[in-house]
Amino acid sequence: MSELVTGDAVVLGLRPARLPSRALATAIDLAVVFFVFILISVVVGIASVTLDEAAVAAITVALFLLVLIGGPIAVETLSHGRSLGKLACGLRVVRDDGGPIRFRHALVRGAMGAVEILMTFGAVACIASLVSARGRRLGDVFAGTLVVRERVAARGSAALPPPPPWLVGRFSQLDLSAVPDELWLAVRQYLTRMHQLDPGVGGSIAGRLADELVARTGIVPPQGIPAAAFLAAVVHERQARDARRAFARVSPVVGPVAAGGSGAPAVSGAPLATAPSGAPGTSGASGSPGASAASGSSGATAASGSPGATAASGSSAFPVPGDGARREVEGSGGVGGSSGGFAPPG
Repeated sequence: MSELVTGDAVVLGLRPARLPSRALATAIDLAVVFFVFILISVVVGIASVTLDEAAVAAITVALFLLVLIGGPIAVETLSHGRSLGKLACGLRVVRDDGGPIRFRHALVRGAMGAVEILMTFGAVACIASLVSARGRRLGDVFAGTLVVRERVAARGSAALPPPPPWLVGRFSQLDLSAVPDELWLAVRQYLTRMHQLDPGVGGSIAGRLADELVARTGIVPPQGIPAAAFLAAVVHERQARDARRAFARVSPVVGPVAAGGSGAPAVSGAPLATAPSGAPGTSGASGSPGASAASGSSGATAASGSPGATAASGSSAFPVPGDGARREVEGSGGVGGSSGGFAPPG
């Protein structure tokens, strides 16, 4: 995949067309062009039997320029980079910034194509395409264009597993500006495929990624936290920040939102009540009872105005540590002194 950066600093992931598909598309285009050229030449030859040899030669040169060179230029200009051959092979000519081509791009490509394709039987174009990292011939280089694949098999992206509830918001003050996109991509790929890996191999990969993430962010390595859980929590924090920035730009300012869909406005300034730890409890706001069950845990919190049930167990792909491990992590601030503090995934 070729990374093209637009003027707005947006990275475009385009798949450049390689030599086999481009050669097939060019062969189709040349077959059509030569068929049209021969057909017109026969018609003009029959109509010009009374002309002298000089006139016939002039007409032949004009037909060559108009059909074999002007024809592809006109087709690419009017179709915005889709000739018959490229349309059949699922290809398209675009600018270096990913935009549609114009007449000047098609003119340069057509003029250079007459030299590197017609006059050299495609040898120069093939060599240039093989040498180029993005499969471009000389016409593409001079015109500032690129031939890309339009028909790409769509692949559904796997959802990222959520972090453990006790790690959500834990890294809200973490500086993520120094983490490169390549590392984020590697972390996402690991999290979406970690259940398909061997436990030993997956644990070592998670440890290496976590150590690199720690080195980039400058955080002290957390103690007693599995490396996979740490990676999921940091990725979740980055997604939450991106969502806040996006909605801060596009979302209008709204008034109080009704709680629980009951139609009653939320009680401003009144915190939600929480049942004491160790015993199941209920709490309610604005006079309506609410209940939430934490499977295997003791706390219960009610949403204001409507009953609801929320299950904590099974909401995460990572095991929640026991009370002793939780008190140890919270008491020590969740940090340790070495990168070996990451626990293997459960």
